[in-house]
Amino acid sequence: MVIAGILKKDRRTKNLVRRLKRGDVALIAHADLDPVAAKALIQSGVAAVINAQPTLTGRFPTTGALLLLQHEIPIVEVNDPKAFNELREGESVILDLKQGTIQQDGKVFSALVMTEDEIQKRLKEAEQRLTEALEDFAENTLAYLRQEGKRLLASPIPLPPLKTSIANRHALVVVRGHHYREDLFAIRSYIRDQKPVLIGVDGGADALLELGYKPDIIVGDMDSVSEEALRCGAELIVHAYPDGRAPGIERVKQLGLKAHIFPVGGTSEDAAMLLAYEAGAELIVAVGTHSSVVEFLEKGRRGMASTFLTRLKVGHKLVDAKGVSALYTSGVRWWHISLLLVFGILLGAWLIRLSPTLQIYLRPVWLWLQTSLEHLFMR
Repeated sequence: MVIAGILKKDRRTKNLVRRLKRGDVALIAHADLDPVAAKALIQSGVAAVINAQPTLTGRFPTTGALLLLQHEIPIVEVNDPKAFNELREGESVILDLKQGTIQQDGKVFSALVMTEDEIQKRLKEAEQRLTEALEDFAENTLAYLRQEGKRLLASPIPLPPLKTSIANRHALVVVRGHHYREDLFAIRSYIRDQKPVLIGVDGGADALLELGYKPDIIVGDMDSVSEEALRCGAELIVHAYPDGRAPGIERVKQLGLKAHIFPVGGTSEDAAMLLAYEAGAELIVAVGTHSSVVEFLEKGRRGMASTFLTRLKVGHKLVDAKGVSALYTSGVRWWHISLLLVFGILLGAWLIRLSPTLQIYLRPVWLWLQTSLEHLFMR
């Protein structure tokens, strides 16, 4: 099988997916491809994916590659470390899946075509090594707790001057994580009834816009949120390092927008929860946030202890909506109602046809309906 398409590349997958078009070939450098990144690639409509890093290193099990194959998107690993730099963006590239080669302008690179058998083999190996990864994770977490625990848990965090009122309201924090779209859709009645403050964490703002909601606040590094979201009118909060450095502010300034700086350790989703907590939110509802160890490892951050600390601090106000779509789905669908209405009309017509008495009683109603329709169309 041979696949040809225009090559698009970026070492950060979340930046690349914003530029991909249907039929493109994506060149990424994403070790341990996670399901969230894989879904973004699938939604972009790519014809194939080339990975300049091991798609499954074996450190822990992650199913991004398997998800691509399930959607009939081939994924290959390029063996040459120079390939990422030498393959040029915007030019056609040819993947020969049978020969295991990548070609562009006469240059040929060897590649490993990922099969389901190969992926399952690596997943089994990763599951066997998961204990080692968990031990490393736990050690790193304890070290962070000793260094930062007291400061984060006991000290108040200075807030930027927010225009959005959060005190005594519910706050919905949306992260573009596992099953974020399904979970967000599942709690739409809660959003309609409670009208919480909508806080998008980077790409979480786009998730809200996709389902027709306008975020009130956007928190993050501003590197994986669309320009459309940044310009939607939401209050922008740039997550900065504890020392005040905020690389994300540059993009905001380039767009001619204004933003507050929020220096706090940890991830952007931690910053969003702490912002809502310190601003006096009555309840914090989280969608798409990271909660399992495998998800932390997929995130690519050693330890992720800040998330444990943050949840420890805000835990009494935190409700995690993660997985609610799998826990409960309504048994009533629109086609159920339509089918019931059609069945009722047919049953009623059949009963009227069999009953002369019903015909006598309903004849005046039918005559009145005919007269009303004639008057309506004669106007």
